[in-house]
Amino acid sequence: MRRDEFTEMRAFLEVARERSFTRAAAKLGVTRSALSHTVSALEARIGIRLLARTTRDVAPTVAGERLMENIQPHFESIAAGINAISALRDKPSGHVRVVCPDDAVDLVFRRRLPTFLKDFPEIGVEIIIDNGFTNIVERQFDAGVRLGEAVARDMVAVRVGPDVSYSVVASPEYLERRSPPSIPQELPDHNCINLRLPTSGGLYAWEFERDDREFSVRVDGQLTLSNIASAVDAAADGIGLAYVPTDLILHLVQQGKLKRVLLEWCPTFQGYHLYYPSRRNPSPAFSAFVDAFRYKPRK
Repeated sequence: MRRDEFTEMRAFLEVARERSFTRAAAKLGVTRSALSHTVSALEARIGIRLLARTTRDVAPTVAGERLMENIQPHFESIAAGINAISALRDKPSGHVRVVCPDDAVDLVFRRRLPTFLKDFPEIGVEIIIDNGFTNIVERQFDAGVRLGEAVARDMVAVRVGPDVSYSVVASPEYLERRSPPSIPQELPDHNCINLRLPTSGGLYAWEFERDDREFSVRVDGQLTLSNIASAVDAAADGIGLAYVPTDLILHLVQQGKLKRVLLEWCPTFQGYHLYYPSRRNPSPAFSAFVDAFRYKPRK
């Protein structure tokens, strides 16, 4: 393949991935007009339109989708081979992009991240908070973080934390105004802080278990939020009951700012897992990241 053909293929692939000439140009370090000219040259050379363009959107045509499917694995293999060469250096270097829910920042990364960054000064880490079910391949993340039950079977999963228990909590002031619920079925009578699921747009149903029986309860209340950290704050402010990971609120319970209710009904889930597609040649930076955050139970 000639150099200009390689450049054209790479240009097309980045535009098709980003669905934008502007974002692809920024990623490749070229001007938008130069990138548009390069892609047009490829289309002219092979005699078929690869990208459908409007004033707002760019999307691959049927032919573009087929070309993308054929060439993308080869470009990924080339990138992996180049990354593998950096293993010859004294220390891993590069960039790692991870997407995770907001509570995982505290439960997984906060305590261990400073040590990792100190040990690997040439590695940059980008953590994007997203409580939805992000397609990490489509959005070009190196990995994502989810509870074990939610990891797709076609992904490599590495446990990065212990089992996670959940608690229903409220402030002492709220529980003085309202009698604490004795069973989950009483929750609809309370002012509960709902969590909006960004992927489906629906409200999260609180999960419980008793005597090996699992069930969910849909709650109602004046406040709906999109992240767990804000729900903890709202509960501490006396707005209502919240359903949150226990480890996030233990210090507030010890300080007397929150109280737990329905303890015998609250479940425990598989801990958080780092998940990513199978890859033959992971970069040294990514391998170091996985090894550093792999969960090691205390003996």
